[in-house]
Amino acid sequence: MTRLIPAWILVLGIAPGFTIRAQDAAPDAEDSVFPVFVERVNLFFTVADDDGNLVTDLTESDFLVFEDGAPQTIEDFEAETELPLTIALIVDVSDSIRDKLRFEQEAAIEFFYSTIEEGRDQGMLVTFDSRVDLLQDFTDNPEALAEATRRMRAGGGTALYDAIYLAIDQKIAPSNREGRRVVVAISDGDDNASRVSLTETLELAQRNDVAIYTISTNSTANFVNPEQRRGDRTLETFALETGGKAFFPFRLEDLAVNFADISEELRSQYTLIYEPTNLARDGRYREIRIATTADRDFVVQHREGYYAPLDPTPEE
Repeated sequence: MTRLIPAWILVLGIAPGFTIRAQDAAPDAEDSVFPVFVERVNLFFTVADDDGNLVTDLTESDFLVFEDGAPQTIEDFEAETELPLTIALIVDVSDSIRDKLRFEQEAAIEFFYSTIEEGRDQGMLVTFDSRVDLLQDFTDNPEALAEATRRMRAGGGTALYDAIYLAIDQKIAPSNREGRRVVVAISDGDDNASRVSLTETLELAQRNDVAIYTISTNSTANFVNPEQRRGDRTLETFALETGGKAFFPFRLEDLAVNFADISEELRSQYTLIYEPTNLARDGRYREIRIATTADRDFVVQHREGYYAPLDPTPEE
């Protein structure tokens, strides 16, 4: 048993790889993630036309990038189709989705087989109810991921924020793998068991350049109540703030289509790098906007900002 941070326990082995008991989970100040020195900003993004179709044939001259409204100079640009992917699939297995679990399993298995390429990509499977369990650590073997998916069982409460936070903090961030870092979360967006907040989780994702894609299980219900609408707003916030995308399927059968869309999008991205003109190391959040110079109406999807580096306080 390996210690993570105070009261968060990581269990290594065959049966669930790690378990966080949400009622005990709380990040310790000395274990907080601090901004690293940023010399250049690296942005992954996708472009779609007004019909929602991905556009993959644009060039550097088709884009402008702004930071806090100030134009920036693009230093490097690539159209990326074969980037290595590091994907954490996080599945809500709380009691509220018990009747939807089979559809989630089938869609997730198909996603792993269609997306994870052996020798290049890495996937992991995390489930959560009132605790967080790692059913399969990072692997490039889709069959191992599929087998873990078949072992999912429905449980109790909902610790969505804890699940995303731990997956990034303890697995994705330390991996230091090149390429695209992604969390895909299937949930109703409700959280009644986490000890970390939405803000803390978003900051961690932004600092580690992790895009969060979310799939809501709310629209598949016969009616949507205020709690479900609030949950959908949470899922949309995760996606918008990190450069991912939120999906709201009307039928459980549409889950497979959503997964296919995510897989296609991850293989149809651009990346650009710029050196910020603002060199202040003040730790503040900086807004980013990418615009196109093309005549057509395009929608550019990217993370909305990043945290500037922060100089340590000089010791007295």
